[in-house]
Amino acid sequence: MDMSLTLTTDMALVLGLLVFTVLMLVLEWVRGDLVALLVIVVIGVTRLMPVDQLFDGFAGNAVMSLIAVMIMGAGLDRTGLLGKAASFILRLAGGVETRVSHLVNAMVGSMSAIMQSQALATLFVPVVSRLSSRTGIPLKRLLLPMACCILAGTNITMISNSPLILLNDLVASANRNLPPGAQSIEPFPLFAIAPVGIPLLLVGLVYFAFLTPRLWPSEDEKQKVTPGRTETYFAEMYGIDGEVMELTVTAESPLVGMSVVEAERLHGAPLILALKTGNEARLAPPGDQMIWVGSVIGVLGKREEIQEFANNQLCRTQSRLKNFGDMFNPTRAGISEVVIAPNSRWVKQLVGDLRLRKRFGISVLAVTRGDQVFREDVREVSLRPGDTLVLHSLWRDLTLAAESRDFVVVTDYPQDEQRPSKIWHAVFFFSLAMGLGLFTDLKLAVAMLVGAVGMLLAGVLSMDEAYHAINWKTIFILACLIPLGGAMDSTGTAAWIAQEVMVYLGDLPQWVIQAFIAILALGFSQVISNVGAAVMMVPMAINIALASGGNPAAYALIVAISTSNTFLLPSANPVLLVVAGPGGYRTRDFLRVGLPLTALILATTLVTVNLFFNRG
Repeated sequence: MDMSLTLTTDMALVLGLLVFTVLMLVLEWVRGDLVALLVIVVIGVTRLMPVDQLFDGFAGNAVMSLIAVMIMGAGLDRTGLLGKAASFILRLAGGVETRVSHLVNAMVGSMSAIMQSQALATLFVPVVSRLSSRTGIPLKRLLLPMACCILAGTNITMISNSPLILLNDLVASANRNLPPGAQSIEPFPLFAIAPVGIPLLLVGLVYFAFLTPRLWPSEDEKQKVTPGRTETYFAEMYGIDGEVMELTVTAESPLVGMSVVEAERLHGAPLILALKTGNEARLAPPGDQMIWVGSVIGVLGKREEIQEFANNQLCRTQSRLKNFGDMFNPTRAGISEVVIAPNSRWVKQLVGDLRLRKRFGISVLAVTRGDQVFREDVREVSLRPGDTLVLHSLWRDLTLAAESRDFVVVTDYPQDEQRPSKIWHAVFFFSLAMGLGLFTDLKLAVAMLVGAVGMLLAGVLSMDEAYHAINWKTIFILACLIPLGGAMDSTGTAAWIAQEVMVYLGDLPQWVIQAFIAILALGFSQVISNVGAAVMMVPMAINIALASGGNPAAYALIVAISTSNTFLLPSANPVLLVVAGPGGYRTRDFLRVGLPLTALILATTLVTVNLFFNRG
């Protein structure tokens, strides 16, 4: 490799763009997908890479593979497969905590090899919640080990997490710009990294098998949530207790002519869950709906507080639900918890601006964020990823709202399994996709698309459901950031950075340089997206390998795995963010669990990669 490179104008532009991207992703002044769009526009305008390669990411192997995997994951979910998995675990474990924990970790770790990690975590949180409620095991003991084992298991195949899905595209870009005489890097087949991923998963399973009882030693009591005692849980967690009563508005009541929002803001007002005016009764009435003489209000609160409010507002009370009895039947409606998804459109929006009552028939009773619980002025709370919302709604309305994927329902609630008759169709086409990826020379994207299209043709899910299953924001960010890696290669920026790094690391052993690269990649993945970290670090790692005489494939793989395994901060990985709220975890919990596990994973990665990929 040429070690006499000088910094050119194009290199400086790429470095500036790189710094800008990192800062924007860290500070979040601009949405991540808009940042990615700015990146591709700047690269195109400045011609930092050939224009005919600028949009390759949108039709690249990485993007199409991820789309296909998301569709197949949705297909497996539509069949009720995960509900059956929960029943299987419960039956096999017999309610014993250690068995439940081990089986959950082993199952999700294995499934994460063939399902996209964030989707799997989203699907399994309600499953684990169901197990917790049936066995009494605290969610805190189950969710974080589950999330970490998911992340560890994603390293078994090339289709489970974004950095590994992206890796072959980055390698292809690097191959186009290799120095004369350098051997091109072979793409990684579907199960090529299994010799690395399986030991990583085993490390995670053994780690939690021995340490889970010691991680939260103060939590010896059983979970107080059972299917019939959810009221106790919500009372203890959020102060939402009491009973549901009906208030009839008299002609003398000050409530006459008020909107629901205005009534809720009155001193001592209980939670308003339903409203009947004339013959029209509605759960979660919109904030602008008016209250008139004869209106009946369904409220939740302590009996004495409701009675005091009724006396002040000149309303008649009735504890027997004459008007709302059917609506409040636990089989039809109830209280639930949902977690704001990392890519949710609700992030940075006020609860009141979402108009959930009018759009979905859902009332927001409380919002929790870490140690904070917001019950007063809930409408003025600006939402963040990982926030937990306490909702009251019809189960049907909750199911419809959950299809937006703006939140993850973590409460076990009555719902019909969709298309259980299609379960073997889904399993067959998924297995077919895996077989084609493993035993044929088809491109990975083509193999995965065979499975996705097969599920669509078999009626496992509809085309509209397939569109809905795709996380288009993730796809867009991935496709738009790929050219940044290409620009680093084509302009020589990655080679120049490698040259400068080798000034300080050139005399060190290979394993030390690899450890430095791994830690650097891990550090970047804590503050920017793992996709962004991979795009930035893989070209650099390949060029450092060329400069130091190492194996470029091994270096690239170390970066991809390091950016995938982020156990330290919930904000660094969507999988951790999904479990943070339901599990009640704090930053110190993640650090206490994640620091030793990260060290073990990094050490195992370095050993296994060099053992199985030391061909350089």
